Amino acid sequence: MLALHVQPGARKTAIAGEHGQRLKVTLRAPPVDGKANEELLRFLGKELALPRSAVRLVSGQASRDKAVAIESDEASALRLAALLDLRGASAR
Repeated sequence: MLALHVQPGARKTAIAGEHGQRLKVTLRAPPVDGKANEELLRFLGKELALPRSAVRLVSGQASRDKAVAIESDEASALRLAALLDLRGASAR
């Protein structure tokens, strides 16, 4: 489960570091008609090399604070956690 803070309508879609206890993600898509949520899920799937079906929005459909479930095996989960930590650290 990922705790995210999302900023829609940004210049680019990227992992942008931390926002409190959450990972911050900026999205180019506007917060209209679910476009930002769909871009978020597509982006995470692509960045984590997972199919879109493995990434699911659990809460925060209309909020900047979101919870996203990632379905993977244990080895993949450890690899993903390391990747996210490196991406978040590089944005600081």
